[in-house]
Amino acid sequence: MTTPEPELLDAQQSTHRIDAANLPVVSEDDASPEVKALYGRFRALFGRPVVPGILQCFATHPPLLEHMMGLAETMLFSEGALGREHKELLATFVSSGNKCSYCADSHGFYLRLNGGSEETLRAALACDLHSSTLTPRTRSWLGFVARVSDHSHTITPEDIVALRDDGWSDVQIAETIHLTALFATFNRVVNAFGLPSQSLLATLEPKSLETKA
Repeated sequence: MTTPEPELLDAQQSTHRIDAANLPVVSEDDASPEVKALYGRFRALFGRPVVPGILQCFATHPPLLEHMMGLAETMLFSEGALGREHKELLATFVSSGNKCSYCADSHGFYLRLNGGSEETLRAALACDLHSSTLTPRTRSWLGFVARVSDHSHTITPEDIVALRDDGWSDVQIAETIHLTALFATFNRVVNAFGLPSQSLLATLEPKSLETKA
C-alpha cells in the first residue's frame, strides 16, 4: 500500500467529539491553552489533523500527554531496533490478548499498512502462536512477548539465551520488553476510559477480520 498512513487514517476519522463510555476525554473544544498547544504539536509532528482518542485520554494530565507524544515519535511510530512491522505485530498481539478493541483494531490497521499479511493479522488478533504464517523465530519471539505481558515474573536468563539463539539481539529484546509493557499500560488506560474501537480494520479487511477483543 502506498497511501500515507495519516491520509488513510484521517479519511476514516472525523473531528467530532469522542464519547468515551466511562470517563470524559479532553476534546480540543474543551482543552486548556497548554493542551491545545500540544495537540497542535502533534498535528505538526505526524501530519494528522485528527488527534486520536488515546492522546485525549492522556491530556487529562498535560505533562503525561507531552511524554506520550515523545514516546510515539521516538519509539512507537518509528523504526528502531525493531522495525515497524514487528512493532505493530507486537502491539496487535498484546492488545488483543488484553481485550483492548481500540488498540487491537488501530494497530492491526497499522500492521497491514506496514507489510503484515492478512494471515499474520489473523494470527495476531487470535493470539495464535501456532499459526503456520509465523516463522519459528517470530513464534518464539511472540511467546516471549506473551510471557512479559502476562507472567513477567517467570522470565529467566534461559529465556533471554533462547531469544539470542534465535537471532534476536539484546537491544531488540530490551525494546520488546519496553514495548510490551507500554502497550499493557495503553490497553488498560483505553479500556478503563471506555474508548470505542475506531473500526479501522473494517475499511481494509472483510468483516471476518474485525477484532473480537
